[in-house]
Amino acid sequence: MEGALGLLGLLAAAVVAGAINSVAGGGSLLSFPSLVAFGQPAILANATNTAALWPGTLSSAVAYRHDTLFHRDLLLTLLVPSMAGGLLGAVVLVITPPELFDHVVPFLVLFATVLFALRNVIARWTKATVAGEEHVTTGGRIWGSLFQLFVATYGGYFGAGIGILMLGSLSVMGLRDIHRMNGLKTVLGTLINVIAFAFFAIKGLVVWRLALVMAVGAIAGGWFGARTARRVDQRWLQAFVIAVGVVVSAWLFGRR
Repeated sequence: MEGALGLLGLLAAAVVAGAINSVAGGGSLLSFPSLVAFGQPAILANATNTAALWPGTLSSAVAYRHDTLFHRDLLLTLLVPSMAGGLLGAVVLVITPPELFDHVVPFLVLFATVLFALRNVIARWTKATVAGEEHVTTGGRIWGSLFQLFVATYGGYFGAGIGILMLGSLSVMGLRDIHRMNGLKTVLGTLINVIAFAFFAIKGLVVWRLALVMAVGAIAGGWFGARTARRVDQRWLQAFVIAVGVVVSAWLFGRR
């Protein structure tokens, strides 16, 4: 897939991934395998995908800024575990032998796909709704901070599905407005990815020309997705992401 056509495909994948991440999470199920199909080794593809998508989540965070202001105190509580986990996950990825990462990648993609497919079930379990009374207790903050450390570590290591995990965590903590939750999710997700990206860049794992092309697409998709989130029929979006995840999982297992 080298050449102009391949780069155009990566750009398109990044646009869609950025939009999906802003609305529901799971965009890496499309952008990461696109890099693998382009011929990048799995670890380089993962690092480059992180570098490419964080500008998109940043543009979503800007679009969601008014929703995020409702929970500034909670955001500050979750900043430290997000930063620590993002760095820890990136370190673990760097010290992971490439052949081991190649072996676990299909399982990670399948896990993220199943997680995405069950996100509505998770929402019902955690009582996440579009609106309702919101009250975050001290215990909820403590539990949420510990779980955010786990989510951020996974995010620094691989990343696909962290938005879904964070929505479930925020719901259990007491949040009910899905748009405010998306605002917090995009800010925290951006922070996790920026920390991981900085570490990957220092270690020389980012393929810059591909990351820059995809970053342009991710920014456009992230902004557009966040601005239109309230008008999107998420049932169709969910079906599309699940189908992509299943196909990609099967393809990755077939490549082993």
